[in-house]
Amino acid sequence: MGSELSASPALSAKVVAAIDDLELVARRIVEGLRAGHNRSPFHGYSTEFRQHRPYRQGDDLKYLDWKLFGRSDRLYTRQFHETTNLAAMIVLDTSASMAFPEEQLSKFRYGVILTAALAHLLAGQGEMVGLMTMADAKLVYLPARGGRPHLRSLLARLDGLAPAGVFDAPRVIGRAAQLLRRRGLMIIISDFYDAEDETRRELRRVARYGHDVAMLQLLSPGELSLPYEGQLELEDLESGARRLTDAADVAPGYRSAVSEFLARCRNEALRAGIDYAMISTDMPPEKALRDYLIGRSSPPART
Repeated sequence: MGSELSASPALSAKVVAAIDDLELVARRIVEGLRAGHNRSPFHGYSTEFRQHRPYRQGDDLKYLDWKLFGRSDRLYTRQFHETTNLAAMIVLDTSASMAFPEEQLSKFRYGVILTAALAHLLAGQGEMVGLMTMADAKLVYLPARGGRPHLRSLLARLDGLAPAGVFDAPRVIGRAAQLLRRRGLMIIISDFYDAEDETRRELRRVARYGHDVAMLQLLSPGELSLPYEGQLELEDLESGARRLTDAADVAPGYRSAVSEFLARCRNEALRAGIDYAMISTDMPPEKALRDYLIGRSSPPART
């Protein structure tokens, strides 16, 4: 699949974010992904067994037939008839921390663009896609459906969202899983700062329930490297708390903490069988999605 999703010139993150028309942005990104007649990276579900075939590198390990391996000492992948469309739910973080950085392309705007592009991609291949998020401390839900009118409703709902307050990730993720009703795909787009332990437990529970779960973790370049000098006034965007400090004093400890946080998110996701991608908001959205989709066909080794 990697050769099929070959790189093509992609608009920079800043250029894409400057386009106000969200439908145009989504279509532009998806057209880039589809260049070269790429096969779909998403598939519907079925329990009807079709055949075995020899295992090939990159096959999803969950479809290996271990009983057959025990008898033959060879690896085979089980294949099924795809008789149902995929039902996908995209969960978007709307917490105040997603508004960073305020003077540049924010994580929230980048997340909106990724959500729109994924919805456009799924709807364009005939799958059902929905949205779950929060606004004013209330759940915002659009059921997973197909068709162009539904896609436009989803994009309009996205356009009306704004980052504010705290995002109750465990509640949103749990409710989204319930409303999917049958086994489907759940993609969570977030910085994953809120309720880390509780969110991790809920993600594991959703994966055990049978959903295909993916974490797309967004961070800005400034969060990754703390590229500041001199005196800094730091503000917690969710609580409003402020702290005056010196960049040189806090930078080493900050970078170490960020590195540990990202490693923890990635390793816990992989142990739970959850797709994971860390995306910096200076990366062209088309490239970020291409890398994620390629990663779905070649999952990294669990650690």
